[in-house]
Parts: sequence; structure tokens; C-alpha cells
Amino acid sequence: MKKACFIGDNKNRIDYVFSKERIAMIKERVDLFDTIITHNNMEENKEILKDVEIAFGSWEMAILTKEEIETYFPNLKIFFYAAGSVQRFGRPLLENGIRIANASPAMAYHVAQFALSLIILLSKGAGFASDNYKKMGWHAARDVTFTKYPGLYDKTKIGILGVGRIGTDLINYLKPFDVEILAYDPFLSEERARELNISKTTIEDVFKRSQVISNHIPNNIHTQGILDYSLFSLMKDNAAFINTGRGAQVVEEDLARVMREKPGCYSVLDVTTVEPYPDDGILRSVDNIHILPHIAGYAASEVNTLTDCVIKQLDDYLVNKPLENEVKIEMLETMA
Repeated sequence: MKKACFIGDNKNRIDYVFSKERIAMIKERVDLFDTIITHNNMEENKEILKDVEIAFGSWEMAILTKEEIETYFPNLKIFFYAAGSVQRFGRPLLENGIRIANASPAMAYHVAQFALSLIILLSKGAGFASDNYKKMGWHAARDVTFTKYPGLYDKTKIGILGVGRIGTDLINYLKPFDVEILAYDPFLSEERARELNISKTTIEDVFKRSQVISNHIPNNIHTQGILDYSLFSLMKDNAAFINTGRGAQVVEEDLARVMREKPGCYSVLDVTTVEPYPDDGILRSVDNIHILPHIAGYAASEVNTLTDCVIKQLDDYLVNKPLENEVKIEMLETMA
């Protein structure tokens, strides 16, 4: 059997994602070293690691340098990542000829579901109603909500920023609703937009016309800070902004300013520039900004879809089949 190991700087993450049942399934397929490899124990396990061909990991994957890869993983051929984005650690592996396969479809599936649930709630003004129930009373909060927020009917406009895996899944989930989807994605072709039955437009137009805006833009040096005051200030007075993408894309001071200026707007942020978000951070002082602890992509049972996706690709790798979710180095320029 081929030699394999886990790599990750946080053992708890590996234990959370890879259940005992899934580890047993992996051990039926490869000779899996039981110790999780971290930066702290690579040297002591050097002799074992030199024969490892396959590695597994998840969130808080160790960022390996070229020298560490050559020294400790000279025969590593493939890394299976039971999570989504590989931007943080992937390039050194790929540049050293190590293949990467991730579980991005499983992540996309859950994040898109989460975003859909928020779109439904926020289009009905649920955030406003909840926050103002105590302030205004049952009748007043209810009546204002009914007159101010349209719900998902009569071609309510929903803005999607980024039409990658998550954005596409979300678009498909929205099909049963009577909505018009406005999409911003510079890499989206007109032909693909027609296939999805969406309107490709500018990012300014998305912010100006949408009832709810959901961010799924890939995170890279070109998109950091792209969502600023010039865009947030275009939002309608009863619109909502959802971020399940990356916190670095939002200029948080600008978002806070606009949410104060437009108290009928609402923002739900599952991601922030710094995580955990500081207690004295500016976003915490704004009533109509709601911060979540980065939970969109997984829950207790849902996390098993990540390892199931990885195990399927492991099976394909072992019989030399193409991998469904292989990450190529050129993909890092546009993927999340």
C-alpha cells in the first residue's frame, strides 16, 4: 500500500474534519501514519516521511517552504485537502510538482445554502425586524418591515459578486424564486451568463439596484479592499449585504460608515479581515452589522462531505483516473 500521512499545524482541525469512520476508510486504501505532521515534529519523523506519497489535511494546513518540501517530503506526489481554498499554502506545493485535490464542491454546496438562507431572511427584513422588535414594539416593527422589505417576488433583484463554484450554486438555488439576478464577474462570459439566465453587469450596478448583495469574489491581491465606500454608498436604503467570501475584500471602516448612514440596511458578515474579530473592532459598534464566526461552510454533520469528497478522489488517484477537483497552479489567479 502507498504511504500516507496527515499534515496540519492544528491537530484539533484534523480530528474535527476526519472522523474515526472516515480515517478507517482511508486506512483501507493506504498505509496511513497515525501521527499528524506539524512543523514541530517533521524532523523527528523525517525517516518515515521520506516514503510518503500521499498526504491529507484541512483548515490550518502547515505552510511548507520549498526547502521543507524537498527535505521532509521528497516523494510526496499528491495532497488531498478536505476544505476549499488552497491559496494560503498551495503555491509551494504546486511549484514543487505536488498535485492538489480539494473539496471545493462540498464547501461550495454548504456556503451557497447558507447564503440562500440569508437572502431569504434579509429580503424579508428579518434582521431589521429582530433588532427593532424591542425598540419599536411588536406592531411597529412588524408594520415597518412589511412595508419596507419586498421579499423574493415580482423580480426582486439579487446581486451576486463572483460566479465561481459558490456563486453558480447560489444562482441555481435561487431559480425557483421570482427574482432577477445581477452578476458581477470580470471572467464571466456573455454566453455563460445566458446559460445561467442572469444579467452580467458592473459592480456599481449590482450595488445600486440589488435588494440583497452576496459576495463570492475570489480573494487575491487584486480584490483586497475592492468593496469600499464608493460601492456601499450606492446601496438602496433597505438593501442588505452578505459576505461569506473573504474579509479582506471589504474596507470595514467604509462598511461601518454606510451602515450608520443607512439604518434600514443590514449586513451579515461570516468573514472579517481579522478572525476572530476583535472586541473593540469598528464593526461591533454598528447595530445593523451582524458578525458570525465563519460558519457558512460546515456544520457538525456537513463536515463529512469534505472527507467523502476527498476519499472519492483518493480512489480515483489510486487507479490513475482524472481527479474531479484538481487544482492547477494557473487556477490560483482566479479562484477563491
